[in-house]
Amino acid sequence: MKLTIEAIAPLPGLQARIDGKTKPPGSLGELERLALQIGMIQQSLTPSLGQPHLLVFAGDHGAAPAGISAYPQEVTWQMVENFLAGGAAISVFARHNGLRLQVVDAGVAHDFGPRDGLIDAKVASGTRNYLVQAAMSPAQRDQALAHGAAIVDGLAGQGCRVIGFGEMGIGNTASASLLTHQLTGTPLTDCVGRGTGLDDAGLARKQALLAQAAKRANLPADADALDVLAEFGGFEIAMMSGAMLAAAAHRMLLLIDGFIVTAALLVAARHVPAVRDYCVFCHRSAEAGHQAQLRSLAAEPLLDLGLRLGEGTGAALAWPLVRAAAAFVNEMASFASAGVSEQL
Repeated sequence: MKLTIEAIAPLPGLQARIDGKTKPPGSLGELERLALQIGMIQQSLTPSLGQPHLLVFAGDHGAAPAGISAYPQEVTWQMVENFLAGGAAISVFARHNGLRLQVVDAGVAHDFGPRDGLIDAKVASGTRNYLVQAAMSPAQRDQALAHGAAIVDGLAGQGCRVIGFGEMGIGNTASASLLTHQLTGTPLTDCVGRGTGLDDAGLARKQALLAQAAKRANLPADADALDVLAEFGGFEIAMMSGAMLAAAAHRMLLLIDGFIVTAALLVAARHVPAVRDYCVFCHRSAEAGHQAQLRSLAAEPLLDLGLRLGEGTGAALAWPLVRAAAAFVNEMASFASAGVSEQL
């Protein structure tokens, strides 16, 4: 899947507009850098963040029953029901911060039927067990990528300029650990964390199982990102990768959540590096492998709150800061308009 994504470029007058607001230069810190990024993405001195959406991609993993998570696999579909009922953390945060929340069934082992707020993009009822074979076939991987892109194409047609990414899938921190290990070259033990709350014995079991999966796949260090995705990914991760590529092609702003979402971005960025320019890294996850991802992408997140829930919660919590960055560019007085003397 190859989309045309342009590297963002300087916009004449944008930095001067930011510097000309009634404040000492640079005094709004990271908000000024964020405002510059937004303006460059949109190639506009008056950026607009219209129709913001938060998409939660859900899928099950064939390796989950082997004991890589503290929770049983049925929690995936049960949490999707919780999202749809408005009771999950992301439901609350999205609702209070003005983000339209939609859940994408990328590959949950459950039949939901038509539901408000649910996008049916199911590739299969969960991936295969990557402990013994590739998680998905190349055809399934490509289908998931295409479904993600198609969802974003539809939102772009409705005027959406911002997409936040979240996920749900029991076992998906394990999948993200394998992807991170393979795509960044970080030792696997440094990519594996406690996920949903494994104790020491559970963490040791998870590390051993993932080492078994990596040995089984035996991929070269320079393996193609999409081949790595097919070996270890979940349908929700693959669909996010496709959605991210399409969002960048539409010059949208991408709100990147934590460990699993950043694993999807790693795949997308290895495939088309320019996608990284369109990303706001919303928070630093407490999950161990997220640090390796951030280093690999040369990214500095907006928030560091010790979060490790997933669901897109970090993206929803960072959204008010993104709005503030665009708002000061559009609404804050300049020295000239306010009649305030500039520095000597």
